Amino acid sequence: MSEKVILVVLDGLSYSVAHHCMGYLNGLIKADSATLYQLECELPSMSRPLYECILTGVPPVKSGIVNNQIIRLSHFDSIFSLARLAGKTTAAAAYYWVSELYNRAPFVATRDRLTHDESLAIQHGCFYQADHYPDDHLFVDAEYLRTQFNPDFLLIHPMNIDDTGHKFGFDSPQYRNAARHADIILSNYIPTWIEQGYQILITSDHGMNNDRSHGGTLPEECLVPLFVVGSQFSHQPCDIEQTAICGTICRLLGANSLDKPVCDALLRGGL
Repeated sequence: MSEKVILVVLDGLSYSVAHHCMGYLNGLIKADSATLYQLECELPSMSRPLYECILTGVPPVKSGIVNNQIIRLSHFDSIFSLARLAGKTTAAAAYYWVSELYNRAPFVATRDRLTHDESLAIQHGCFYQADHYPDDHLFVDAEYLRTQFNPDFLLIHPMNIDDTGHKFGFDSPQYRNAARHADIILSNYIPTWIEQGYQILITSDHGMNNDRSHGGTLPEECLVPLFVVGSQFSHQPCDIEQTAICGTICRLLGANSLDKPVCDALLRGGL
């Protein structure tokens, strides 16, 4: 199969907040247009290690990216590199750590902030450095990449939910409202993506705790959502591991995922 895929990683979003606060996405579920699964993230429940996990299928203790201060390129094939090997076009509107993992490290803003280079794993990129970079700006960046370069795989990675959680904590109106705001932004784009036939996955790297941090094993830190929207998903109950997101997306793209785990039950007819 060969589908176009959009992966949205809403940084720092706990499962319970996604389930209770994101009315548009849950409205799609009520209309039989989406399905929500609960995932348990790998450990440590930190950002850079879990970007690597989601995008390569390799857990932190095996990837070597075990904290946020490890600045180097990934040692493993990613969705981006595997898509490129299959002749696909890749793009990302994301935090700069993603560029450091898959394009060039360390990040040099004047060189890497706006990336258009066919030789790189992420060929087209808009990368930001400030955690408070507005989510609505980031989605405009992503839509620019989507409409101008028609990528087969597009990563969209906003940071405001995580940033708000670090400022106010898990059990705060500010954190919940940041999730509601992301839901509103998504409602402005998803109808077009559905109409144009994209397979859409919306998940998170990790959650948040009341200490205004994350990294451990509390449920609010480790349980994260996975919403799927699209005709190639089974929309049936199943268990999926965070490590299977990479291989499953590669299956949708028609890219050889090599030894990456795949959640066959997530796909229509176990494609």
